[in-house]
Amino acid sequence: MTPGARANQSGRILETNVEAILTAYEYFQIGTHVTKEYLLNASLLKKRYAKQVYIGNGVYQTSLKVDFYVVGLPLNPSELIIECKWQESGGSVDEKFPYLNLNIQQYYPAPTIVVIGGEGMREGAIQWLRQQVNFNHNLLAVHTLDRFIAWANKTFGVA
Repeated sequence: MTPGARANQSGRILETNVEAILTAYEYFQIGTHVTKEYLLNASLLKKRYAKQVYIGNGVYQTSLKVDFYVVGLPLNPSELIIECKWQESGGSVDEKFPYLNLNIQQYYPAPTIVVIGGEGMREGAIQWLRQQVNFNHNLLAVHTLDRFIAWANKTFGVA
């Protein structure tokens, strides 16, 4: 398996874990590669999500898709975007954090949590992204998978 294929597989494993958490809290997947409007209009299911949701154009005026778009949270607002970023060894994922942060700040239509995993990201990059929570009104948190589980237990478990 090539390093790129291994990285993609590892990223999918992180996404699968996030999806398992959503499913455990009775969120239903309504699609993959759908538009935000499609997800929002599927109102027969109160607690729902879609994967790889098209949300519009971003910083470079190119299409933006988010990993998960969740609707029906027991919070206000009741929508949430979840982005998953995995890097097992040295690479470019953490170099893309400023681009991700700017898109979240200026173009994402809902509050966002970034779930990070792997041991290959530069520690300074993770710290930088976490600090952006203080400046980016749309970036709620940057969590490792275990911290995301703890957050989900408190947030999704609210009746």
